[in-house]
Parts: sequence; structure tokens; C-alpha cells
Amino acid sequence: MATGRGTYARSMIGRRRELAAVQRLLDEAIAGRGGRLTVVGPPGSGRTVLAAVAADLAGERGLSVDRAATAHAPGPRLVILEEPGPTVDTADVDRLVLEGAAVLITATEAGGSGRHLHLAPFTGRELADLLPGRPAGTVHAIWLLTAGWPGPALDLAAAVPPGAGEDAVVELALASPSRGEFLTLDMALIRLLEEYAARPLPPTVRARVLVRLAGELLGDPSAAARRRELADEAVRLAGASEDPRLQAEVLDGRLHAVWDPAAAGQRLSTATRIVDLARRGADAGRERRGLFWRFVALAELGDLDAAEAALVAYGRAGERDGDPEAAVVTLSRQAVLALVRGRLELAEALAAEVADAGRLAGLADTARLTASLRGRLSLLRGDAAAQVAPLRALARRLPGHFFEVTAARALAESGQVAEALLEVDRLLPAVLAGAGPRWIGAVADLALVASLGAAPAAAEALYGALLPYAGRLVVWGGANTITGPVDDYLGRLAARLGRPGAAEAHFGRATALEERLGALPWLAATLAARGETARAAAIAGGLGLPVPGVTGGAVTAPSPEAVVWRLVRDGDDWLIDAGSEHARLRDVRGLHHLRTLLASPGHDIAALDLVAGGTGLVTSLPDPLLDATARATYRARLAELAGQMDAADRAGDVERAKELAVERQALVAEVRRAAGLAGRTRRHNAEAERARVNATRAVRAVLARLESLTPVAAAHLRASLRTGGYFRYEPADGGPARWQV
Repeated sequence: MATGRGTYARSMIGRRRELAAVQRLLDEAIAGRGGRLTVVGPPGSGRTVLAAVAADLAGERGLSVDRAATAHAPGPRLVILEEPGPTVDTADVDRLVLEGAAVLITATEAGGSGRHLHLAPFTGRELADLLPGRPAGTVHAIWLLTAGWPGPALDLAAAVPPGAGEDAVVELALASPSRGEFLTLDMALIRLLEEYAARPLPPTVRARVLVRLAGELLGDPSAAARRRELADEAVRLAGASEDPRLQAEVLDGRLHAVWDPAAAGQRLSTATRIVDLARRGADAGRERRGLFWRFVALAELGDLDAAEAALVAYGRAGERDGDPEAAVVTLSRQAVLALVRGRLELAEALAAEVADAGRLAGLADTARLTASLRGRLSLLRGDAAAQVAPLRALARRLPGHFFEVTAARALAESGQVAEALLEVDRLLPAVLAGAGPRWIGAVADLALVASLGAAPAAAEALYGALLPYAGRLVVWGGANTITGPVDDYLGRLAARLGRPGAAEAHFGRATALEERLGALPWLAATLAARGETARAAAIAGGLGLPVPGVTGGAVTAPSPEAVVWRLVRDGDDWLIDAGSEHARLRDVRGLHHLRTLLASPGHDIAALDLVAGGTGLVTSLPDPLLDATARATYRARLAELAGQMDAADRAGDVERAKELAVERQALVAEVRRAAGLAGRTRRHNAEAERARVNATRAVRAVLARLESLTPVAAAHLRASLRTGGYFRYEPADGGPARWQV
């Protein structure tokens, strides 16, 4: 640490501005004016060094130095408060300033009043001054990897032998574990890897650089295709070598970079291969990774007993190798399995152990792991509303990873179904086009919300996305959360789509899997969804949980004969009852038209009849655009052209056949212009056209109103109504067996 003026230049490289601010603070105190300065920067930014230099400068000026806000000594002095936290009262700091003290506060985040000085990373030139004697390439590599922060740069430089080139820095980067939280981009490391990936490298080194870059890009949801390309090239390069350590490293890296939920079986076989290669290459760390991948794949495939055995093997390997992070991961996954089986007190105790052990091990993901466990516990216990805000905060911090989908599920499970259903419309396109470690979980969460009343098209799209995974479990990422059988979600969607047979089949497979696994919370939820409320309530009650089901009942569709929706008058208003949707509407003309159509499903009703409000409108008969003679002439000419085209084909006269085909196409277009879609002759008069326009406008206005009040009914009606000169209600899927009007 600096102890004299001659060493300040060395200690304060790149910190002239900060040093001047500290000197000014001290000089003002000597002049009888107290003040405060808050120095803000991340760990390793030089806050501690700056505070030490400030203490030396204060000593040279004859000022005493205190390190507590509660110390009483009126007059000029320096008070240093490093990361004071909530225990330091703002009033104490204000008192110190009034007493004439110079108060220097160091913090990772800005807060409070007074001047704030934000530390910045070093430039490449400043870092070279901090690391004299190092080759320029080595300094540049260190700058890329540390983003120029002096603390990490000095630590990394200490690990690189003197005189070593930049390749030694890259080797250290490749051998080091990820430094950030899961799905958080380490931009400094990515920057280093990107630069080296663009250089000519030996195949073995290139394989390691590419697969590490692919893994570090996992936090970028737009980089899925590039991650796969990088990982595949790395596998190809490693496969050409005979180094089992390299092959194990690259296969492990590919599993991390390319989270393909469809490849669970392949993931299991790859995990076994990683373990074998790592043992041959005497790589204990990679062996543990292979054991962990085996646990994840077995969980995805629904074999939790075998998965638990693999987890125990992973944990014991960590104990053998003295790996504290493996112990934390093992505890967290044991808590997940306890939640699956409804052992809630055990899960809660394990979550507390994860928090303590993770903090001691320095695991970056500790806070997220414990939050995930406790959040899932809260959802099971019926406190879903409290999870919405934290999930939305994560969605802002990690966009593209579907945390807002889980927030929508929490909304639905807290009873805010209408707001949750709006999220289906917002999020569905991104989810269907997505990928990554949270994808299948996001599809399942959105499916649960959609089953409560989303448009049939949305439910159908989600059903198609989930169907390839039937028979498996919804496993998030590295099994830090498991949220039930895929068949449970498929059953809910099938019920929403009015397919009771498919729903019952999916629910049956889900309950069979849940019973085999002893997954009691899931079993209660599936039973409630299929209508077995008594058994569901008994299981939930035994676990001390609320009865599952945000809709207050089963989501299985009633028998088709039992589904009746209503559109009826109530005084001057109208009432619509469509399943769980209900609304009161003021009287408008379009509702009269809609009632007429709903009363006669499958029948054409002329626009003139709709606007007349009866069986028809007394008006002059419009003239057809094609009279009988014209129609007969067209038909005769078309028949004649057909015969001539056959003759030209038989004679091999290609040019004549082309001429006849052109004439026939023109004639057919003319007939279509004058004829209706259903083969009716188009008729034209001003009254009919006005009726068509007015009736269409009136019906569309009603549908637009219904979309905000009864979105499911509105979606069904839009899919079922045909407009034009003739109107028709042709019931589409997702609606009632009949309407009461």
C-alpha cells in the first residue's frame, strides 16, 4: 500500500481525477469546511486503494483518520466509511460534515447526498503503466479479459508467468469457470474469445476457444444459430484429435451451449461419453460435469429415481475432489426433488442450506438458486401474487429468457386471469420462435395460462409445440426447477380446444407418471384439472396446500351436448355468457344481427334480411350481372374450348394449346367476376350493397367490443362468421354446442 508521496503515482495510475477530488476534499476540511465524497465502483475498481491513499494524504496534512461514523471529535479530520450499508445513519454523516470532517465513502452503488465520483476502468495505456515489463500482447489480452478494472487485472497478471505471451492469458481464460450468473453475458470474456476466434489457431486450441465462446453466448437469445455453428465446428475439430480431455471438454461445452429439449436421449448418451472420456483423460472436473448432465437428462425423461442416483454420484464426486460448488448444486437439486414429492419442510430447510453454502463457496448463482426454490414453494402454497414483481424484474434484467412468461403464470395462479391472458397474445410469437434452457418451461407456463381462456389458435399453437415432448417432464435448464409432466399441460390445452378424448388421454398419462414418481403436488393439480376434485382436495389437504386450480374447477371440457352459451336481452341491454366469460352490453344494431345469425347456424342469411330485421326486405329485384342467356353462352364456349384443347394436345400442337389456355383463363376470370363464391349469380343494386356494408360494419363493431370483454367468445365468433352479400354463422372449434338467444 502507498505510504509516501513518491508512491502515489504508482498507486494512482489512471486515477488522477479521483486523487485531485480527494485532495480538494481534505483541503476544504483544513479550511474549516466539512464535506463528503462518495466513490462508486465495482469490486476491483480501486476504491480500497483510493481510501488508503486518502488516509496517507490526510496524515501528511496533519489530519486524524477515523473509520466510524459515530466517532465524536469536532474539527478537521478524515472519516473513511467503506461500504457503510444500512447501519450508518444519514444523520451521523450530516453531523460529521457539520463538525468540519472530510467524509470519504466508498460504495458499489450510488446513494445519499453530496458529490459522487464514479470510477472507470483503465484504458489499455493505463493498464500497460500498471503492468510494466509485460509484452504488449499480454497486456491487451488482460485488458480484454478484465475490461480494464485494476483489481482483476493485477490478479490475472499475477497468475501469468513473467515473460509469458498472450496465449498464456487465453489458456487461463479457457481453464477458468464462468464468472457471472447463469444467462448473464460476460462481455469481457466474450470480447477476448471473439478476438482469438478470428485468428489462425492450432485446431485443438481453436476447438476450445469456439466451444467456450458458444457457451458464453448462451445469455444472448438471438445467438442460438451461431452457438450451434460454433459448437458443431468445435466438436468436429476435437473429434479429429486423440485427446480424451479435449473431446470431453468440447462435448460438455456443446451441451451447455446448445440446449435442445428434443435431444434428451442424445444428451444422456453424450453425458455417459463425457464421463468415460474424462476418466481416460484424468479430468475429475469434467467427469463431474458428465455426471451432472446425466442427472439432467434422466430428469427430463421422467426417470427421477435414476436421476436422483446420478445426482448422488455427482455430489460424492464433488466431495472426493473437494469441490464446494458441487455440494451447493447437489443441495439445490435435492431441494427441487423434495418440492416435486411434496416434502415442503425439507425443501425449505435445504433452500436455507443452499443460501449459506453458496455464499461460503462464492457461487455466483446462489441468490438465483435460492430465489427459484423459495418462489416455487410460494407458488405451491398459494402465494403466487408475491412472485410477479420479482419475475418481471428478472425479465427486464435478462430479456429474451421468458421470465415474463412465468410472471404471467403467477398472475393466473393468483386469480388475475384476464391480465394473464393478455400476456399470451403479447408473448406467444416470441415463445414459439424461441430456444434455450428455459424454453420448454416457458411453453408449459404459457400453455397453462392459455388453457384458462386464450383464443383457440393460441391454444392450438402451444399444443403443437408441446406435443413432441409428451411423456416427459418440464425441466428448466439444469433441473433447477421441474414443473410437472408435459402431458398435464397438453391435457389442459386439449380441454380448452374442446377435445375431451385427447384431454382425458393426456391427463391419464400424467397421473400415471405422477403416481409412479410420488409427485403428490403435481398429482393433486392434474386430478383437479380433470375434475377429480375430491381426491385432489384430499391430497392437497394432506400436504397442507390449497386445492389446485386457478379456475375453481376442472379445465376438462364438458360433454359437447352440455355446452350452451347465451346472448339474450336484459331490459335495454344484452347479456353474453360464454363459459367463464360474462359481459353486459348496451344495445347496438350489430347485436340484433348477431342474434339472428346465432339462431340459424349453418344457414345463409342475406344482408338485406339482416338489416330489415325480418325475413326479407321488400325491394325491387336486382338484376343479375349474368343473365341466363349469358351464362349458357359462357358454358358453351368453355365446353368448346375444352374440346379444342384436348384435340391440340392429341395433335402435339403446343402453340395452339397455349392460345386456347389463355382464352379459357380469361373467360373463367370473367365468369368468376360475375358469380358468387358459392356459385350464386351475383346481383347488383344500391340497396343490396348498402345492406352488405352496413351489416358488416355493425357486426365487426360488436366483435371489436367483445374482444376486450369476452376474448374467448370473440375469437370463436371471428372464426365462425362469414360476411358479404350473404351472412353465415358456421361454428368453428372452441365454441358451444348451441347458443341460447
